[in-house]
Amino acid sequence: MTDQLTFGAYQGVEIAAVVEALGALRIAVFHDYPYLYEGSLDYEKDYLQIYVQSERAFLFSVFDNGKMVGATTCIPLSDEAAEVRKPFEDAGFDISTIFYFGESILLPEYRGLGVGHRFFDEREAHARSFGNFKLSCFCSVERGDNHPGKPADYRPNDAFWLKRGYAKEPALQSIMEWPDIGETSSSPKQMIFWIKTLEN
Repeated sequence: MTDQLTFGAYQGVEIAAVVEALGALRIAVFHDYPYLYEGSLDYEKDYLQIYVQSERAFLFSVFDNGKMVGATTCIPLSDEAAEVRKPFEDAGFDISTIFYFGESILLPEYRGLGVGHRFFDEREAHARSFGNFKLSCFCSVERGDNHPGKPADYRPNDAFWLKRGYAKEPALQSIMEWPDIGETSSSPKQMIFWIKTLEN
């Protein structure tokens, strides 16, 4: 399957050209556990403007016959929303030296082909290219062990992230809000960050 895939790289304002496709992909992938996201394209297009407006933001995407089937984003932490910056600011980090990794999403039928590793490789290379970023980070939602929406065969990505050199930092937490499936308004979710030292 990998020989039929094509890839695209976009930075800053270039991301505007594919915002609608990225938003639709986010809605499709994040509908599943653990995010259980009841998304709307209007919200997505508004939310993703933060990447369009950041000169150093980066999107790497995967296409199959012109359809976006996977994507990953990153952005300097200093350009992110307040709820993403705050745990690091409160802990005394210099956020000007941290790159935040946003979503890393693939439709189910394209998983297991090595694209997930490619996503991390591309984002880490982008962050290193500026020469002044020392850490990369991302966050994941904490649903607990007994969430009613958890599938019996669910496997978290923790082992993959550890293999990539990331460490879970329970002291770095944030609250983000989105509507769960069936909800008509957003509800708060606990997010925990993972971090890695970027070696140039």
